[in-house]
Amino acid sequence: MSLKGFHIVFIVFSTLLALGTGFWCIWVDLTVGEPVYRSGAIASFAVAVALVIYGVWFYRKMKRLRIIT
Repeated sequence: MSLKGFHIVFIVFSTLLALGTGFWCIWVDLTVGEPVYRSGAIASFAVAVALVIYGVWFYRKMKRLRIIT
């Protein structure tokens, strides 16, 4: 696997981890009632959205440079 391919896989796994952390924070907020976890969930979902945007940007850039076919 090339470094660029690994980069895309790493972005996907990082996005899934951010989503999982966000859902976990929501679950803890609902069961325990600590409002600080709500801000953690919002931050995790924001990071997940940013990672998706970055992943699409990176893939398009590699496709434009004809590095990824």
